[in-house]
Amino acid sequence: MTKPTLAVDQPTARRAGAWQAALLLAGSCMPVMGSVLITPVLPQLSQYFADEPGADVLVPMIVAIPALMIAVFAPFAGQIVDRLGRKNLLVVAMLAYAVAGTVPAWIDSLAGILISRAFVGVFEAGIMTVCTTLIVDYFHEERRRNRYLSLQTVATTLGATVFIALGGAVGSAGWHAPFWIYAIAAPIAVLMIFALWEPSRRDSTDLHVPAGEKARVPWRILALPLVVTVFGGFTFYVMIIEVSYLVVGTGVSADDTATIGLVAAIASLATAAGAFTFPRIAKSGTRLLLPLAFGLQGVGMVIVWLFGGFAGVLAGAVVAGFGSGILLPSLVTWVVSRTRFEERGRATGWWTSSFFLGQFVTPLVMGALTGATGAPLPVAVGIVGIAAAAVAVVLGLGLRRQPVTAPTA
Repeated sequence: MTKPTLAVDQPTARRAGAWQAALLLAGSCMPVMGSVLITPVLPQLSQYFADEPGADVLVPMIVAIPALMIAVFAPFAGQIVDRLGRKNLLVVAMLAYAVAGTVPAWIDSLAGILISRAFVGVFEAGIMTVCTTLIVDYFHEERRRNRYLSLQTVATTLGATVFIALGGAVGSAGWHAPFWIYAIAAPIAVLMIFALWEPSRRDSTDLHVPAGEKARVPWRILALPLVVTVFGGFTFYVMIIEVSYLVVGTGVSADDTATIGLVAAIASLATAAGAFTFPRIAKSGTRLLLPLAFGLQGVGMVIVWLFGGFAGVLAGAVVAGFGSGILLPSLVTWVVSRTRFEERGRATGWWTSSFFLGQFVTPLVMGALTGATGAPLPVAVGIVGIAAAAVAVVLGLGLRRQPVTAPTA
């Protein structure tokens, strides 16, 4: 690959601050809201559509379809970002998300809801790709970039907890009600129109493709990170999806939502704590942080398996959650820190696709593990933990020759 060069004909005209970061972090929460906001009303939806053919499969797909659409369409969003620009795509995607997200609030068709949810996923692909790309565009100085990429994980993790609670509270008015909350994306989009700007393609402080060279997807540096990201997306969501079942498996009543929610909230706080730690240890580089993150995930899942009981599930969820908090910004940084402006959108799009593909396959893989082995859920979680530990060892050995810090602009 041609050595990255710096454009020198125009200095940076604008400097982003906390206001721009807050809007991008808010936008990053939209895909998370799309996944978790309506989970508390799934039992109501199952009951309402019980007479529909295949409802036992189709109703859970209301939650799963957006993640699949993100995995499919994020690379296309990346193409648009690099060729046509960042800001306009983000604003249009946010407004369209607000419309598509609220459609189920005023219809009673299961097919119509599923179609609208597919469109929600398409627009989420654009939102997540652009928000991550703009964070790097605006804050490509290493210290600030690491801070805001870690805060992206914090915002989405804590946002998931808030959205679940909000969906449950609003859902008491009926299953239609939570879907109106998606409209919040519209006022955020309006604020983005005035507060965000399109980054200059001649910004002298960023990395650029040399004049005359065609900007291509940098597969040579993306191939391994994308494969690892699929696995990382899977391990990231294992405990998020399974923790409530693990708690119930210890003897806690399924109706004891307070205890189940408390464990889930503590695990989310552990993930946020890991993400808060990332900027302070980021100088260690991905060659150390990735093995650490996967190793902590592995240890936490094995604790769940070996120790069992409520205390074991809680301790394991905390350890694994802390590792997940380090893992997500480490994976993003691994990809974007080495990309140039003209190829960054596609690189981010492929990363987003890989991560959400890992999320989408998580329940499928866990179901296959429990079905194939006939083992209880804690054993399946332990198997994933062993796999995560093995990946930590492989990465620790395979990345040992990489520089301690990734090259930055």
